[in-house]
Amino acid sequence: MTGTPMMDAQTWSVGFRCLLLLALFGSTPSEGVETCEEVRKLFQWRVVGAVKGLPDSPRAGPDLQVCISKKPTCCTRKMEERYQIAARQDLQQVLQASSSTLKLLISRNAAVFQETLETLIKQAENYTSILFCNTYRYMALEAAASIQEFFTDVGLYLFGADVNSEEFVNRFFDSLFPLVYNHLINPDVTDSSLEYSECIRMARREVSPFGNIPKRVMGQMGRSLLPSRTFLQALNLGIEVINTTDHLHFSKECSKALLRMQYCPHCQGITVSKPCTGYCLNVVRGCLAHMAELNPHWHTYIRSLEELSDAMHGTYDLEHVLLNFHLLVDDAVMQAHLNGQNLLEQVNKICGRPVRIPTQSPRCSFDLSKEKPGMKFSGRNGEETLANRRKEFINSLRLYRSFYGDLADQLCVNELAAAEGLPCWNGEDVVKSYTQRVVGNGIKAQYGNPEVKVKGTDPVTNQIIDKLKHVIQLLQGKSPKPDKWELLQLGSGGGMVEQVSGDCDDEDGCGGSGSGEVKRTLKITDFIYLQNYTPVWLKTAQFLCSLSEFLLK
Repeated sequence: MTGTPMMDAQTWSVGFRCLLLLALFGSTPSEGVETCEEVRKLFQWRVVGAVKGLPDSPRAGPDLQVCISKKPTCCTRKMEERYQIAARQDLQQVLQASSSTLKLLISRNAAVFQETLETLIKQAENYTSILFCNTYRYMALEAAASIQEFFTDVGLYLFGADVNSEEFVNRFFDSLFPLVYNHLINPDVTDSSLEYSECIRMARREVSPFGNIPKRVMGQMGRSLLPSRTFLQALNLGIEVINTTDHLHFSKECSKALLRMQYCPHCQGITVSKPCTGYCLNVVRGCLAHMAELNPHWHTYIRSLEELSDAMHGTYDLEHVLLNFHLLVDDAVMQAHLNGQNLLEQVNKICGRPVRIPTQSPRCSFDLSKEKPGMKFSGRNGEETLANRRKEFINSLRLYRSFYGDLADQLCVNELAAAEGLPCWNGEDVVKSYTQRVVGNGIKAQYGNPEVKVKGTDPVTNQIIDKLKHVIQLLQGKSPKPDKWELLQLGSGGGMVEQVSGDCDDEDGCGGSGSGEVKRTLKITDFIYLQNYTPVWLKTAQFLCSLSEFLLK
C-alpha cells in the first residue's frame, strides 16, 4: 500500500499542532467512549481526505495486528495500515525539521566559501594582470592568456577537478619566459618562427631564468590549495550525510512501534495524551539505533574540520598566497632581466641565433594603478577575512558535534513526548509514568529494549560511516603540521607523495617580496558572484589597448 504524499517540515509542524487543537475536544480517557466521530475527523485530516469504511462507534477489532486491545476500538485493519505509514512519515518529518538548521548552516557556508574563493581567484588574477599592464605593458596582452589559464587551473583544482598544481605552475612560468626573453632580454625584436619561441619555452627549466621562484610558488600553492580543496569537499560530504539520514528507511519493527506509540491510542479514543518520555525514548532510540552509530564519526569529522581550519595560516593561508602571487611574478621577471646577458648566451647555445625581424608589440596604454571598483577589498570593523569566516563557521558547527548521539533525546523531549508530570501513553493505556527499563543510544544498547527489536546492521548507515572515515582521513592526513606536511597529489595516473617543509622561511615567501605585501582584507558580504574565469575588466582592457594602438597609428 502506498502512503500519502509527505509534507514538508513546516507544514507538518503546523499540522501537528492543529491536530492537537482539534483533539482538545475529544475524549481523553479510554473508558466510556460512545462515538468514534473525533477519531474519524483526525484520521481523515491525517491521511488527507475522506476514507470509506470508518466505524461510527467503538467495536471489537479482532483483525488488528498492532493496536490490539481488549476494549472496543475505533480502528479497522485498513486504518491501522494507513496509520503505520503516517507514523513513519511523522518521524521522518521530525527528523528533517531537527536537522534543517544544521544542513542550512553547512550548505550556506559551503556556497559562501566557494563564492569567496572564486572572488579571491579573480582578485589575484586582476593583481597579476595589472602588474603587467603597469610595469611590463609591452608584454601585457601576450601574457593575458597565460595568466587567465593559470588562475582557471587554480579554480579547477580548488573545486575538485583532476588538475596537478605542479604542472600548471610550471606551465605558467614556461609560457612567461619567451615573453620576458623577447621583450626584456632582446627588446623590440622577436623571432619570426613559432618554433624558436617554443625552443625558448622548453629551455626555461634548463636555464632557470627565474631562479627558485617557480619552486617557491609550487610549494605555496601546494600548501594552500590542497587544504581549501579538502575543506570544501568535506563540507559537501557533510551535506550528503544529512540528506541521507533525513531519508533513512525504518524497519518493520520500528514502524510497528511508532504506530503503537503515535496512533494506537486513537483507536481507544485517546486523542490528546502524548507518549511517556521513557516510552518515547525506547521507541525512537530503537528506530534510530543505526543512526546513533554515526555519532563518534560525526564528532571526529567536525573536530578534524576544526583542526584543518586552525592550521590554514601563513603559507597554508590561500588568501595570503593568492593575493601576493603577483609579487613573486614581479620578482621572477626582474631576476631574469638582471641576468639577461647570461640568459642570452645560454639560449643562443640551446636554440641558436634565429633570423629575426623587428616588430612593434601591442601594449597597454592606460593606467590601472588607480583604484577601480571591486579591485580592492576594504575591511570594516575587524577585518572579515576568509580565516575569520571559517572560524565563525566552525564555532557554530561545534554545537552539533553530538547531533546524532542526542537526536532521539531531542526528538522526544522537544516534539514527541508528554511533558514531565502529565498523564502519558505507555503503549497500552494512559498512566502516570512509564515503568519499563529505558535503554541507551546505539545498537549495542538496544539489547533488551522492551519496545523495539533491533536486528543486524543497516547498509546505508554503514556506507555513510565509511564515507565519513574516508573524509576524516583526508582531513587529518592533509592537515598542515608545524614541521612537515605530506602533500598527496591524486591524479588519474596514481598517487604521488611530495614532502614539503611547513616552516615559513624566505624561500616560501611568507612575507611577500621586497615590493611589499598585500594586506588581506577580504570582505565577505560585498562579494560579487562571478560566473566564469574571464574577467570583464580584462576584456575591456584588451579592447582599449587595441583601440589606443589603432588611434596612435
